[in-house]
Amino acid sequence: MFTKAAYSENLEANYTMLAKQLDALLIGETNVIANLSNASALLNQFFDQINWVGFYLMENGELVLGPFQGLPACVRIPVGRGVCGTAAATQETIIVPDVHAFPGHIACDAASQSEIVVPVIKDGVLLGVLDIDSPVKERFSDQDAKGLEQFVQILTKHI
Repeated sequence: MFTKAAYSENLEANYTMLAKQLDALLIGETNVIANLSNASALLNQFFDQINWVGFYLMENGELVLGPFQGLPACVRIPVGRGVCGTAAATQETIIVPDVHAFPGHIACDAASQSEIVVPVIKDGVLLGVLDIDSPVKERFSDQDAKGLEQFVQILTKHI
């Protein structure tokens, strides 16, 4: 498993290692909830300076809370609303350096200052989104977006 001791200064290498670890962790398991749970736990272990990581899953045209690590969260988010709903609507990764400057931000945890949301798409179908919050402004970079998109690509092989 990924450990901080294995962490290098090369963020791209860290994300490559993380994706390989996710793939190895999920091989042979077909339960979606188990795989999303382990994926969120792995990300929680990987990141520093975050306060929430998890998934919202598409259900009847809206995002519904799925497996996560962190404080209790909003249960339902309409597509097109907030950062998660906007990422679902556009099907594009969104980095928000300051959540208070994002129009319509949904504050589930008052400590959150920045956020990244990555759509989870399999065979052209939006399954949900990966959402990560940080209590630090400008926590997430384009390199994080690229690494998390790689992570989600591996994840979709197992869900």
